[in-house]
Amino acid sequence: MDRFRNTRQPDWDWWGRLWPTPGDTLRRLGVSRGENLAEVGSGNGYFALPAARIVDPGTVYALDLDESLLAELGRLADLQGIETVTPVHGDARKLGTYLPEPVDTVLIANTFHGIDETGPLVGEVFDSLVPGGRFVVVNWRDQPRETTTVAGEQRGPPTDLRMDPDRTEAAVLDGAEFSATEQVDLPPYHYAVVFER
Repeated sequence: MDRFRNTRQPDWDWWGRLWPTPGDTLRRLGVSRGENLAEVGSGNGYFALPAARIVDPGTVYALDLDESLLAELGRLADLQGIETVTPVHGDARKLGTYLPEPVDTVLIANTFHGIDETGPLVGEVFDSLVPGGRFVVVNWRDQPRETTTVAGEQRGPPTDLRMDPDRTEAAVLDGAEFSATEQVDLPPYHYAVVFER
């Protein structure tokens, strides 16, 4: 299976500088207690672990292609006493086959820009959500890479892969019958678009 482009996992220090309060970010995006959430491209859990604390007693299904990152996520969850996160090894283009039931929210952060054909993924996300469920896409702003620095280094995807909110919205709406409900500004370099099934 082909990997999405430009999806190298940053280290925790890098994440912490960019997203110092991931739980607050998730709450701004509408993640709440009791819901079931699937994170596509969860890596080692920078968002999945705080999401699991928020949704408890709901479940976070943390999906990634990299088994070593999922193993690290599992170790971190054990160390932190988090029991509501389930690491899932698999391809997001088959998301529904890994979930025991439809979820309330699907989150994809810092990955959507690297998907060559968004239609199949978006359709799979749509089918994996409960009626009224939400698809949250967090993306890098469409600005030159040299202007997005973290700890003094250029970070984020190449400039040509970046998508503005309108392009993100168009890609999702072309792939399934979602409604775009909200755009959220996530300084300094990101935004989110929230869609409803």
